[in-house]
Amino acid sequence: MKAMLGTKRFRRGERFGTMFLALACVLSLLLALSGSGPAVAQTATPATTAVPSAVASGAVPSPEALATATAAAPPAPSGNAHTNEEDRSHGLQAMHGGAMVPLALMPPGTNASPLPSDRIFPPQQLTIRFNHTKHVKELQQSCKSCHPGAYDSTRASDYLLPSPSKTCDNCHDNDHSNLANVTTGGEPSGECSYCHLGENAGKGGKVAKLVIPRPNLRMNHAVHAKRNIDCAHCHGEIAELELATREQLPRMAGCFQCHAKSGPAQGEARGACIACHLAEPSGRLLVTFSTGQLQPPNWMHGAAHTADWIERHRGVAGANSELCGSCHAAKFCSDCHDGRVRPRDVHPSDWLSMHAQGARQDNPRCSSCHQLTAFCGDCHRRVGVARDSASDARLAGRRFHPSPDVWTQAPRSAMHHSWEAERNIAACVSCHSERDCAACHATKGIRSGGGVNPHPPAFVSDCRTPFQRNPRPCLVCHTSGDYLLGACR
Repeated sequence: MKAMLGTKRFRRGERFGTMFLALACVLSLLLALSGSGPAVAQTATPATTAVPSAVASGAVPSPEALATATAAAPPAPSGNAHTNEEDRSHGLQAMHGGAMVPLALMPPGTNASPLPSDRIFPPQQLTIRFNHTKHVKELQQSCKSCHPGAYDSTRASDYLLPSPSKTCDNCHDNDHSNLANVTTGGEPSGECSYCHLGENAGKGGKVAKLVIPRPNLRMNHAVHAKRNIDCAHCHGEIAELELATREQLPRMAGCFQCHAKSGPAQGEARGACIACHLAEPSGRLLVTFSTGQLQPPNWMHGAAHTADWIERHRGVAGANSELCGSCHAAKFCSDCHDGRVRPRDVHPSDWLSMHAQGARQDNPRCSSCHQLTAFCGDCHRRVGVARDSASDARLAGRRFHPSPDVWTQAPRSAMHHSWEAERNIAACVSCHSERDCAACHATKGIRSGGGVNPHPPAFVSDCRTPFQRNPRPCLVCHTSGDYLLGACR
């Protein structure tokens, strides 16, 4: 009986061993199909050598044991990780493999202007391979090592790229002293095709042309370098990138971090437009370039000339007409607003008969486009409705204000000038100056019995607040030594 049990146990172990050998053969075949020969051989050996012990003990190896035996195999040789071909896969883009450049590495102002302006920096054609990270971090080269001219450059048109004969040849095994006959040594990094892109680069002494157009800008690198303004302040963290592309050029929003400060904080970083932008002899900016029209960005006072600009421009122009005057002459505005070519939604066709009501309501805001004392006053004088109109221009029965019994005398009604002045003082000053008001409301006139007190009842008890806020209106009528100001000081 014991002999029979021993025989059965042996045969059962033999079957298990046979099954394991078959499984090992299948695994070896799969590895052979998916990898190289030597790697399969080295990986399969431990699993094969583990079989006899399993068969001898009569136990079936578990999947975990198979995995452990396979993992114990020595790895297959991977070859040289820094081959010439692998080096040539770098330096083709800002980030290896075309990954997106993190915002922290981009030039200042990129969050406001994701791309540099085509009008200021025309598109480029880069036909070279270059790895800034390798040169700066691995080879410990500074910016000045390859771009020494940038530290003395005073014009934007200066060529600031490295000179092959003076810079590149110092490290690479080649000679660019004669561009018609460039010689290379035996090193791979000295081959023409190592840096120059394109089919047959260097054949016959020719390579694809590198095109970097002159920027439409005034730029003095030397001034910035003397003030220890690092390259990264304008171009971003190029040391963390490989190929420096057009996207590493400065953004105006970044320039404004120094050039838009006020007072002593600005220092010598001038904020005038013509400090950086090209201009005509008249001082207005050049806005027409081969790549399009230069227009303000949206982050600059909301002045982007978008599709709704015709509706928004009056607010921007009214708040800062000097901004518009940087690019546009007065004729540009008048051609649109003088009634000949203007859009009809600025003023309706019968605006001349309706503008008095709009002016009293300050809607639309007249001062957004017009200088009130000149534009309004000149027109009213011509038609004879201004008090200083020429006598021959005055027409019988025509007057701008209602009759004195309604406009100036008591009692105050809805048409009294005091209500009009409180509602829209801008309409009053389009024709009148402070002298006109002071003629009736001055303290001197009140004392003589001919003036009108401009202050409401009990004004003296609360005059300190307006006087401390702005004493100038008080001094229109009162002298600085007037005893009546004593209670307000």
